[in-house]
Amino acid sequence: MARTPSTMLSLGTQAPSFSLPDTDGNEVSLRDLQGNPLLIIFLCNHCPFVKHIADELAALTTEYADKGIAVVGINSNDIERFPEDGLIEMKQEKKSRQYTFSYLLDDSQEVAKAYRAACTPDFFLFNKSHKLVYRGQFDESRPGNGIAVTGNDLRRAMDEVLEGRPVFADQQPSIGCNIKWKEGNAPDYF
Repeated sequence: MARTPSTMLSLGTQAPSFSLPDTDGNEVSLRDLQGNPLLIIFLCNHCPFVKHIADELAALTTEYADKGIAVVGINSNDIERFPEDGLIEMKQEKKSRQYTFSYLLDDSQEVAKAYRAACTPDFFLFNKSHKLVYRGQFDESRPGNGIAVTGNDLRRAMDEVLEGRPVFADQQPSIGCNIKWKEGNAPDYF
């Protein structure tokens, strides 16, 4: 299991625009999410790091969506080489995990590149103006390290955004499987 860290996109970065299909075939765009803080999660179905946090991720994202944070999940993996991450499988995963957020497919991988996403899971939290305020880990738990999955790091950042306070500066990179880039499509930021 490869361990790839987040690239730690610069804080204050404006959320890059996107328009992607969800598991029901509807287009979801950044414009649809204006006016609320926004959490974007790069994830996939088969990654052991995502599976490790999936239950707590489902609970946490539902809780914070109810508090006013818009949430989307984006799968940017090469679905030809990794068919378990295909759109039909994404729909099944969303249902079985009880994800309440839109789960989008970035088949071109251009959205992942625009966000400098590197791994699954990779978290990007934006304020109401969609300026990046947090990019980092869900919490310190990893498969096999014996630390309980809590989502504490991400939870703290979302609480601070909702309370209108600056998000803490000591942000630790997420660690996960690398995004499965299509042949010849890997970005130059590695």
